[in-house]
Amino acid sequence: MDRYYKFTVPEIKEKERIDKYITRFVENASRTKVQKAINLGNVLVNGEYVKSNYLLKPNDEIEIELPVPDKQDILPENIPLDIIYEDDYLLIINKPSGMVTHPAYKNYSGTLVNALMYYSMQSKGSLSDLNGFERAGIVHRLDKDTSGILVVAKDEVTHRKLADQFFKHSIEREYMAIVWGKFKNKQGIIENRISRDKRNRKKMTVTNSGDNGKIAITEYNVIEEYEFLSLVNLKLRTGRTHQIRVHLSSSGHPVFGDEMYGGRVPHSVNLTANMKLQINNLLEMMSRQALHARLLSFIHPHSKEEMQFISDLPEDMLKIINIVKN
Repeated sequence: MDRYYKFTVPEIKEKERIDKYITRFVENASRTKVQKAINLGNVLVNGEYVKSNYLLKPNDEIEIELPVPDKQDILPENIPLDIIYEDDYLLIINKPSGMVTHPAYKNYSGTLVNALMYYSMQSKGSLSDLNGFERAGIVHRLDKDTSGILVVAKDEVTHRKLADQFFKHSIEREYMAIVWGKFKNKQGIIENRISRDKRNRKKMTVTNSGDNGKIAITEYNVIEEYEFLSLVNLKLRTGRTHQIRVHLSSSGHPVFGDEMYGGRVPHSVNLTANMKLQINNLLEMMSRQALHARLLSFIHPHSKEEMQFISDLPEDMLKIINIVKN
């Protein structure tokens, strides 16, 4: 089974090799994988085969097929899991930051799926194969550097019923984030359209209503304010890729530490020398985006009971808060 991508090159100022360009635009695609796909004839530009050194021009239309990992590439690994809850149908995992949710290019090991495979093997349990072996049990995902709660399905029936709740947005999800600056309104709703960034396919961006983006809605509520940061609670009404990170960045309050969306640059014009020094020290301590999936609430697919799970703020975020409080 292959994954298919098709996109058009924007108005680029400098010509760039196609193999290098694709690795920037396709998530987790290594240059070696891309070059292999080109050599196998799985990459077309304007309907024609090209070589790896082909120099792209504006409006070139690229089509690419990349293979998913083989089963032998994904192995069970003895990685400790923080299991909050488990029954015959599902698991609730508290995922640490730095752990990729499922295997993909460059990340065949060390993922949550590798850990789940080992745990399932040891406990003689099962994992849903609804989304393929490389996403065994995974109903939804968190970004690598986002910590917090995930639900894992043990069978396909459970998986489908949970996925349906996600699709209908009936699952309640709350996040906590440390963000730059202070909000003018202490609570509100951010609503707009989100789509892939045309210049960097690994990023998402807010688009105009006339574009092909998908509606994204995030509720926010400021919990505490500090000198140049704020602690914010966020509720997802929709579940778009990077939604919270894009919404906060577009509102002028990027998640602290978020390199992709401007969170490693101070967002204040009134910073003293001491504040700049403190910020640099804090950024060294927080090597990821300060975003945590705090709460997950849903109806159990079989018992029909309402289930709610909460994960406390992780140590790295608490450390930042304690420092800026003082």
